[in-house]
Amino acid sequence: MRLTPLIPHVEEAATTWQRFLTDEDFINPATRVGMFYYSQGAFRQAEPWWEMALNSGRDRLGSAHPDIAHSLNNLAALYESQGRYSEAEPPLQEALALRKQLLGEAHPAVATSLNNLAVLYKSQGRYSEAEPLHQEALALRKQLLGEAHPDVAHSLNNLAALYESQGRYSEAEPLHQEALALRKQLLG
Repeated sequence: MRLTPLIPHVEEAATTWQRFLTDEDFINPATRVGMFYYSQGAFRQAEPWWEMALNSGRDRLGSAHPDIAHSLNNLAALYESQGRYSEAEPPLQEALALRKQLLGEAHPAVATSLNNLAVLYKSQGRYSEAEPLHQEALALRKQLLGEAHPDVAHSLNNLAALYESQGRYSEAEPLHQEALALRKQLLG
């Protein structure tokens, strides 16, 4: 991987040189190192970096900051990837509440948080809790981004997958078809 030789330098920026970074850039090095390891499936190596991003971010930026919500989502994704569902739920709920507080109810990041929480619930077989969140994320994305957007296709696909998991094939199929048509239109 082309980035591998750079990782020690980014780790150094995330630790030793952290105090010299601006508030806007402060969390980025630890987040990026965590993403590097996470993308390779090296979850144990990613976790301390994402914990550092969250904890040092809270220390410097306070708990009510968009970067904190992003860090919470990262940790939750890590936990979910490892099947640590009970650990993933609280940070996802906190991220959703924080994004609603900071960005308002109608924001693409709120739709992302709704989607992430719904996906977690689906993974746990908590379908009745997942469905309204998927529906809300889809409606919000259509409202904010328009009918023809990749995130709308993503939400259509996720809702269809939820229905498919429940054997609700007649409801899943048109959503899958709509997502496919939209992706062909947008991506070729």
